[in-house]
Amino acid sequence: MTDTGAGEPEHLSPELLQDMAGTFGLLASTMRLHIMWVLAHGACDVGTIAGYVGGSVPTVSHHLAKLKLAGLVRSRREGRRQIYLVDDPHIVTIVRQMVDRMRDRSIGLGRRRGVGA
Repeated sequence: MTDTGAGEPEHLSPELLQDMAGTFGLLASTMRLHIMWVLAHGACDVGTIAGYVGGSVPTVSHHLAKLKLAGLVRSRREGRRQIYLVDDPHIVTIVRQMVDRMRDRSIGLGRRRGVGA
């Protein structure tokens, strides 16, 4: 049974729900969400990512390790550098949709409040 927006919802196993909560939990960190946003635009080394997100290399490395363990990012070696890239394109889609949604929402709220008129 697929979700059509009507009728009974599809049964989700406790294991699936736990996996989903874990992934959303990982992305609940602003730093990890920002890292995913940067990597959605192309592969980078940890220093470049740190520059974009405003974090230290050790802090960003720590977050990348968590994302890598979860299967959301992967790395490859290029000479002496470790290059990180998104390993799950579906997560990129979710992050981009959320960015678009929140931007649309903030624009709508700004118009209702008379901001930017």
